[in-house]
Amino acid sequence: MYKHLFVPIDGSELSHHAMDGSIELALQLGARITGFVVEPDVPITAATSLTKPLMDRIKDNESKNEAHASALLGQFEKRARAKGVEFTAHHVTAYMVDKAIVEEAEKSGCDMIVIVTHGRSRVGKLVFGSHTKNVIIESKLPVLVLR
Repeated sequence: MYKHLFVPIDGSELSHHAMDGSIELALQLGARITGFVVEPDVPITAATSLTKPLMDRIKDNESKNEAHASALLGQFEKRARAKGVEFTAHHVTAYMVDKAIVEEAEKSGCDMIVIVTHGRSRVGKLVFGSHTKNVIIESKLPVLVLR
């Protein structure tokens, strides 16, 4: 049924739950995993009329993003391979996290998104938003939410 899971992680404590939960699910289904990290782009408020400082900031951001994503995905890959689960890693830099998750899941040919949620209250969602909720709304793929 489901043979290719798309699992976005961000380095939070919940990411470890997403890694372990999706690996166990992949084992049960005989599925493979694409681990995914979306890193924040340089905020528009950081823009300056001076080209060199802006370019330096963009390069610095890209370098930090690359290092962070590689470290997270490396941990995920190590865990998956230790259990015998086929693993692919992918990351992008984007302004819109939710949109990037949905687009990349579809591009990668996955048949299910496995995502974690903080389980915030209504007030928490209002204040902090909910990437999980937006992914559920926007995705054409089934979304499994781990709490």
